[in-house]
Amino acid sequence: MRFFEPGTHQNKLRSETLAIVVFGALLLFVVFYALSLRQQALRASPSGFDGLQAWLTSEGVSTQSFLGGWQVDQNSVGLLVMPLYDTVLDNDRSHPRTKAELLFQQDEYDLNLAVVQEKILRVPTLVILPKWRSGMRLARVAHPVLLNERSAVEELLRNVTGQSAAKIVATGAAFSEFSYTAGNGQGLSAQLYAAQMFTSPDCSPIIGSSEAMVLADCSVSRGKSKAKGKRLLVLSDPDLLNNHGLRMADNSVIIRNFLREHTRERNVMIDYSRDMWLTDPKRGIHRERSWADLKRFFDPPFLTLWLGGFLTLILFVWRSWLRYGPVHDVSVTGTNGKALALQARARLMRLCDQDGALIGDYAHARLVATAAALFGPAFSRHYAEPTAFLGYVARRHPERAAALESVLTAIQSLPPRISPAEAICHVDKLEALLEQIIHDT
Repeated sequence: MRFFEPGTHQNKLRSETLAIVVFGALLLFVVFYALSLRQQALRASPSGFDGLQAWLTSEGVSTQSFLGGWQVDQNSVGLLVMPLYDTVLDNDRSHPRTKAELLFQQDEYDLNLAVVQEKILRVPTLVILPKWRSGMRLARVAHPVLLNERSAVEELLRNVTGQSAAKIVATGAAFSEFSYTAGNGQGLSAQLYAAQMFTSPDCSPIIGSSEAMVLADCSVSRGKSKAKGKRLLVLSDPDLLNNHGLRMADNSVIIRNFLREHTRERNVMIDYSRDMWLTDPKRGIHRERSWADLKRFFDPPFLTLWLGGFLTLILFVWRSWLRYGPVHDVSVTGTNGKALALQARARLMRLCDQDGALIGDYAHARLVATAAALFGPAFSRHYAEPTAFLGYVARRHPERAAALESVLTAIQSLPPRISPAEAICHVDKLEALLEQIIHDT
């Protein structure tokens, strides 16, 4: 019978733990990969702005898409292009349950108004209002039925600019033309499908008129806003810059010339992130935590726990220091009386040249030790008797019973005085048989 080995159980537990860790890592990788694919699909869709980045980069304008994840020096940003895919800031969007709800949903991901205002406060910002529902991106069809609700976009415009008089203006024409004069005096024309425009008394039109602006320079007017008095650019129709409308008319040339004039050869960052990553090197990085937060863990009642743990550590180190080092050798004088008596008897028998009698005692001691190893201390006395032990060997190892009986009989019939070579020969035979019986070989 083979018994269960503890090492096998430990190896099995380690294998299961390793499998769980690997599975968890793969699951996290799949989740992050799926989220990145979703973000990438949005940027590359008709309503995304990957085309704008590629176009400006090819024209020598330093442009990058930013998804967040690291700190950015705000002084290196010439213009922060911030497309909004959320019509209701600070509110979690409701996830669609049907295909129809998915096609007609207005919000792609949630944003925070305070974060948007903080970015406007830090760097020159171009805010792009949403226009299309998700169906335009998924079906790749720009149809008026897929336009966002005018009231939702209008409320978003008022929240961002703080101008209660701002209004969204729609056009009845399919395509609308807007003139633009470049810095060198060149006349250009922008074209938009189902143009989404706006009007506000605190905005100066850049593209469009004061009654119907597409791109304008506005002032943040909300009194409670940290960005009050700051200027920002507002683009009401994303089709001027996105992948869908960038190729129409002179849209791409207009935005290239406009950004070259306003960024002053600094970086254009298309910001898709939800959090605040801009930092001012002069003020240093603002951290959410301070040393005071850590200090609270050392105030009562935690102080009592720390003191108790410190005292326990001192006691532990002290006791381990006293016991440090190898185990001291135990001298013969430290053994019990029985062991001393056996050692003295063996020494006397050797001095008196009583090797035969010594081999007899040795054989009896070996039978006791073998019986204890096979049957345990409770039955060792019974099976240590030669008759009982031979009976056990005859049942379990019949092929070795005759040889063991012959060796034991020869040892018992030895004269008191024999040569050392003969004594060693009997010992070797006995040890070989007992070893085979113990290990069942």
